[in-house]
Amino acid sequence: MAQRALEELPGPFYTLGELIHNPQVVRDLERKGLGVAAAISGIDKGTVVIRCHGVSPGIIEEAKKKKVRLVDATCPFVKKAQLLASFLSKAGYPVVVVGDRGHPEVEAIAGGSRKVKIVGTEEEALRLKKVKKLGVVAQTTQSFETLSKVVNALMTRAQELYVCNTTCETTSRRQAEARKLAEKVDVMVVVGGRNSANTARLFDICRKRVRRTHWVETADEVKSSWFRGAVHVGVTGGASTPDRVIREVADRITSTGASKRRAPSRVPRTQKNH
Repeated sequence: MAQRALEELPGPFYTLGELIHNPQVVRDLERKGLGVAAAISGIDKGTVVIRCHGVSPGIIEEAKKKKVRLVDATCPFVKKAQLLASFLSKAGYPVVVVGDRGHPEVEAIAGGSRKVKIVGTEEEALRLKKVKKLGVVAQTTQSFETLSKVVNALMTRAQELYVCNTTCETTSRRQAEARKLAEKVDVMVVVGGRNSANTARLFDICRKRVRRTHWVETADEVKSSWFRGAVHVGVTGGASTPDRVIREVADRITSTGASKRRAPSRVPRTQKNH
C-alpha cells in the first residue's frame, strides 16, 4: 500500500511512526520519499500512510480535518482488536489490553476506549483491584500462552470476564513452527528488527529450547564462531522481515561451513503485516 501510494498519489509522503518494525524496509521507503513523522500536527499537505500498528481514533479524526490524503495500512487483525476494545468499552466493561506497554499497536488498541489497563504478565494481572467485570483483548503478536496465563489470573479479579482472543493466527503459527524447529537444531538464528515485538517473542521461544540462539537484523551480523561444532542450524524470521534478508542470512550461515542447512521456517505471506 505504501509503495502504491508513492507511485500513484500526490506527495509529500509520510507515515505516522515507522510503517513496520524493520529498519531495512523503513530505510528503503525513506530513500523512495516516504518520510517518518512523529505526529500529525506537523503535516499540512500530501499523503499520510497509517502504519500497520494503527493509531488511535483521535489521530485519525485530527488527520481528516487537515488537507491530507489518508492511506490506512493498519493490519486487519489490529483493526479487529481496536474495534473489539471499543465495543467492550461502550458496553460498560473496563478494558484490559494484554500486551507490551508503550508499543504503538497497544497504544492504538487502547486509544479508543475508556478505563483501559495494559497488562503484560500474570503477575501484573494479579495486582489489579477486584471489580465486577472486565473485558479483555490482546496485542496481536502476544503468544496464546501469555494470554491464557493473564486470563486465568484475571478470573480472580473479576466476577464477569469477557475475553476476545485477538492474537494473530499467522503469528501463532510462526511461533509454533519456530518452537518445533528449535527443538531439532544445534544453533538457531532469528532474523528481524530489534524493535519488532513478534521477533522478540520468536527469540524468547527459541532461546528457551536451544541456548545457542542469536538475533540478527542482517547477514553482516552473522559470526562464524556461532556455528563451531554445529550440525543443524535453524533460521526463522519476524513477520516484517523481507524474504531477501532471510535468504542472505541463510546463505551467510552456509558460507561459514555449517554442514547442513534446513529451509528457513516461514509461513504463508497472508496477513504478514507487523
